Amino acid sequence: MNKFFTSLAFLFLLSTATFAQRILSFHAMGHDDDAIIGMSGSSAYYLKIDPSIELNGSKLVLFVQPSQALIKRLSYVNVIINDRPAFSGTLSQDSIMTVTLKLSRQDVSSDKFLKIQVKTLCTVTEDKCKDLDNPAMWMKIKSYSYLSLLKSTENFFNNVNIGNCFETMRAIAYPANPDLHDLKAVAWAYSRLKKADVRNIGVFKEGTLPDSIKNYIVVGNLNKLTPQKRGLLKILPAKGEGLFYLNKAVIKTIDTMTRLVNVQGKLVTVKSLAEVVAPSEILFVSGGDDAGYEKSITALGNINILNSTFGDYLIIDKAENKFFKTIDENRSKLSFRQIGGTTNFMSGIGNLKSVYNFKNSDFSFTPKEVEIRIIANYSSLAQGDRGYLNIYLNGMLISSEKLDASGKLNTAVTINRYQHHKYNTLETEFRFYSSGGNCSASFNGFFAEVDVDKSYLESKNPFITSDLSFYQYPEAFNSGTTRIVVSKKYAPYAAAAMGEIIYELNNNINANNFPEFEYAEAIDKNDLKKNNIIALLSHDDPLMEDFPDAPIKFNRKFRLYNNENNKVVYSLSDSVSNGLAQIFYGRSNNAVLVITATGKNLANAFLAASKSITEQLSTLSSNVAISDVNSNKYLFNISKSSENLEYIDTKSVLTRFWESYNLYILLGMLVLILLSFLYVRAKVQKSTDIFSE
Repeated sequence: MNKFFTSLAFLFLLSTATFAQRILSFHAMGHDDDAIIGMSGSSAYYLKIDPSIELNGSKLVLFVQPSQALIKRLSYVNVIINDRPAFSGTLSQDSIMTVTLKLSRQDVSSDKFLKIQVKTLCTVTEDKCKDLDNPAMWMKIKSYSYLSLLKSTENFFNNVNIGNCFETMRAIAYPANPDLHDLKAVAWAYSRLKKADVRNIGVFKEGTLPDSIKNYIVVGNLNKLTPQKRGLLKILPAKGEGLFYLNKAVIKTIDTMTRLVNVQGKLVTVKSLAEVVAPSEILFVSGGDDAGYEKSITALGNINILNSTFGDYLIIDKAENKFFKTIDENRSKLSFRQIGGTTNFMSGIGNLKSVYNFKNSDFSFTPKEVEIRIIANYSSLAQGDRGYLNIYLNGMLISSEKLDASGKLNTAVTINRYQHHKYNTLETEFRFYSSGGNCSASFNGFFAEVDVDKSYLESKNPFITSDLSFYQYPEAFNSGTTRIVVSKKYAPYAAAAMGEIIYELNNNINANNFPEFEYAEAIDKNDLKKNNIIALLSHDDPLMEDFPDAPIKFNRKFRLYNNENNKVVYSLSDSVSNGLAQIFYGRSNNAVLVITATGKNLANAFLAASKSITEQLSTLSSNVAISDVNSNKYLFNISKSSENLEYIDTKSVLTRFWESYNLYILLGMLVLILLSFLYVRAKVQKSTDIFSE
């Protein structure tokens, strides 16, 4: 049990550990949930190792939680690192088993990934035939399993280059008064960092970058760099030339050290300050003039240039990103390999699963129906054996195919738009049941493999509607030219949001969307009809009047009502920083996305709106999204004639007064009528009494 409490203590340690401690949990690397492994299964982790890591002396620590029903002496855990066996053993008697393995340089692949596979064999009754469908057969690989990595400066200057430095970058710094070139550079740098799986990317104006950030990107024309930053450049570009320059240094810094101390049998977290030596990387994206700077920005969008730059600087004389088409021009058919599937030969007992992920934006248009074609090979079944291929989409069983003695499988299932989402998880599962007899031998002889080159997804029909929705974003911008338009006075606050937009426009298997950037004040009105438009505008930008088809006029105060009970669900207010986004068709059937922000925290409001529209939305028809800086989000489906939309600023003072106090006024009038009635009645009664006398 002591080990169990130690494991729990690590949860706190991993959540507070700093860069200096070189501890990285699976959770921090994107594996948010515990991996659950069945009777005889496996779980794989692909972890990116940055070039400053020294694997000799680093450690892998796995926490394995087995089912309480398992016979531990007959249940096994196997760990394979870089396709080589590293550990095999039975379960310990602890409620959570700890496996600690030393790592070496041979454990990392040529593409700098650490591939870890955990395979299990569970036993409950000592009879595999009885164990097969027992739901108690499971193990969990806890998400607070971690890597203890050594940060080394020994080969830092030789190992780190422009091609591999993006994984370690944490922020982007841009000039205090950015122009369109600077915003474009931030957007493409942001997109590149996000493709490198960098989380919580910081975007800062020059002079506001925190001292704690040592690895970051600086964008700006040569004449916009501060004298201090220019002093770090040993290579200067000429006019018309672009420049990537990576400044590398080893610096001393004060960092917080966190350690666990045993105090009277309890683990206590102790923090202390210490001077540590840490590598620092600053990547400059610049140019000798605007023309050269633009070449650097263009090169940022070309992954081939970046990945093949193994030096510390790159002078760019010519750069271009041309729109190109694949063999399948419409991108309506995607093989499993194209969406990231790899050859997976599966054998053993229980559920043999393969997982594939795809997005609607991987297609050139939002699909209405998708055909899933599975082609696979498997070991032929003996007489009396039963085998099935089950297909799951987003956790739901959509097809089950019976296997036969042929060993060949070619099956398809078509899903409609209500079954697939913006982001989808597809699972194939082979299940096998022996006819009996030598059960163990039969199970061990079963194998299966999905052909990832011949299996495919095919979009049958485009999803076409009279009104655009966020469900169709970003693929609604896949065809034609896209322009990103920004209000000049709001431009300094829109940089990070532009990065999110650029990333989403190119977050597919054929990234080739290179938008043009313009100020709202300078755009030709004809361009609003010729191109797809993504506009980041101030609340009162006159350009809003050029979008007559917008569901809501954000430059006017409005209220939104619930149609069912007529209660106000949202009222525009500047007291809270909100991001407001809406998507719709323009006058030429072009896609238009308009984002604006309110309140004091404009940068985070823009960013919140740009992030909210990329999430897995629960409705197919939301075209207005309102999100605040506290991650609250509201989705609406609004047309120009919606009854649940009301503009406040179009009403007179008397009308607004009546709407606010009409109940009180009516109540007062009712009271006056009642008092008048009682007064008249009293007078009549008095007259009657006098007459009677």
